[in-house]
Amino acid sequence: MQNSIINNIKGDKLIWAISALLAIFSFLPVYSAASNLVNISGDGSTFAYFVKHFMHLFLGFSIMYGVHKIPYRYFRGLSMVMMPVVFVLLILTVLQGTTIDGANASRWISIPFVNMSFQTSTLAAVVLMVYIARYLSKIKDKTITFKESILPLWIPVFLVLALILPSNFSTTAIIFVMACALLFLGGYPLRYLIAMGLAGIVGLAMFVLVAKAFPDAMPNRVDTWISRVESFFNGEDSKEDYQIERAKIAIASGGIVGVGSGKSIQKNFLPQSSSDFIYAIIVEEYGLIGGFALMVLYMWLLFRIIIVSQKADTVFGKLLVLGVGLPIIFQAMINMAVAVELFPVTGQTLPLISSGGTSIWMTCLAIGIILSVSAKREELINKEKETDVDSPLEVLSEALED
Repeated sequence: MQNSIINNIKGDKLIWAISALLAIFSFLPVYSAASNLVNISGDGSTFAYFVKHFMHLFLGFSIMYGVHKIPYRYFRGLSMVMMPVVFVLLILTVLQGTTIDGANASRWISIPFVNMSFQTSTLAAVVLMVYIARYLSKIKDKTITFKESILPLWIPVFLVLALILPSNFSTTAIIFVMACALLFLGGYPLRYLIAMGLAGIVGLAMFVLVAKAFPDAMPNRVDTWISRVESFFNGEDSKEDYQIERAKIAIASGGIVGVGSGKSIQKNFLPQSSSDFIYAIIVEEYGLIGGFALMVLYMWLLFRIIIVSQKADTVFGKLLVLGVGLPIIFQAMINMAVAVELFPVTGQTLPLISSGGTSIWMTCLAIGIILSVSAKREELINKEKETDVDSPLEVLSEALED
């Protein structure tokens, strides 16, 4: 049974191993930080959160396994089919959004009958990057003008960004930066990228002005963004700095080797100790060594992503791997940077480590796509080896000639 499963696993084995290591390690900090969630909710148990995290990871790796079995060329057409679906989901999310304790909660959409919520922006990010990879491979070796790229490229991009922005600025910014990075790597003219970057800044400024003029439309969101940025740059302590100050205390308490697994003190004070600020808890419990080892794993994953991209057999495959792979590493670096106050608070989770179903599932979806590209490469190599093996008649013929 075990050998059968291993034999059915295709693609880059190191990517499988790194993903598994991250997932296995995640149980320790999530279980430790779950005590804070129990205290806040007033019911349940830490073991219940442990089981919930296990189920999220189990479903995530099931997605990864299923997706990596799909020939990656199919994702080209699927991106076209999924883009309208993404638009509908994002619109439903905006319309369904509610205000919970004064905070805008329109990032999630409720899934009927299963009592679960789903963050549609994470799905939109993956689909959009696949769509951009498809577009770039389509125009490869063609002279493209800015006017020709507006309808097939920029309108879908800005529609997605516009629907996500009102509730989630950090995700919008990450998607835009990653989209521009992929376009740059795909050979899209730099002058056009600069022009669209400036257009994006102007659009953001206009959105902020409108939101300030009509504050009832989006309670607290723009004010929260501005407050976080101001707090980051002015260096003064305020109510908005509570989480980051606790995170710094956790990191300072960890020292070189940490206080020990499950012995974190700051997990009881950090509201997002199991998700947004889980890296601070990891450093507190496992020290600088643990925090650095985790960073090495993400850098190793980045290295393998680049290797898979370089070995892909098509331009679409190369861009697809970079498009869905680089955002994983970028998000991880931002999460770590926030914990050590190198970046303003963003609300981004640590991929495959933080609790939360949507983040885990979409990360596994992206890794599954990468593994699909890698599996195709393995298939081509195996076919070449089979072709290179001489048949008995060929061996006999060569012997007679000699």
